[in-house]
Amino acid sequence: MRLATLALALGGIAGCSSQAVTSVIRPFRIDVRQGNYVSQHSIDQLQPGMTQDQVRFVMGSPMLVDIFHADRWDYVYQFSPGRGQEEHRRTSVFFVAGKLDRVEAGALPKEPDPASLPRVIDIDSPQG
Repeated sequence: MRLATLALALGGIAGCSSQAVTSVIRPFRIDVRQGNYVSQHSIDQLQPGMTQDQVRFVMGSPMLVDIFHADRWDYVYQFSPGRGQEEHRRTSVFFVAGKLDRVEAGALPKEPDPASLPRVIDIDSPQG
């Protein structure tokens, strides 16, 4: 009897449209960040005439270095939130004779304001 009831219940659930189930139950989706995160603050630190090593120190290693265009570095960033719109950004750095010539970038985010970041409290200190 129990087996028959269980089979009937499972059959009824299987007959439900998957759309009705997914409208009620939403799986958790993680945010996925890939590539080089470049902010306007990083771009502002670049100066024409900087060497490739100096640019690498400020910006980090580029995601793409094309062997056919050795004087161009591409910093590619993709953010795929669990819910919402994907974000794609590309920043290209161009060199002439090993020195920084120009930077091409779309709209970039500013660094977060340090005052808006959470404060770390040392529980061992007499003030904390």
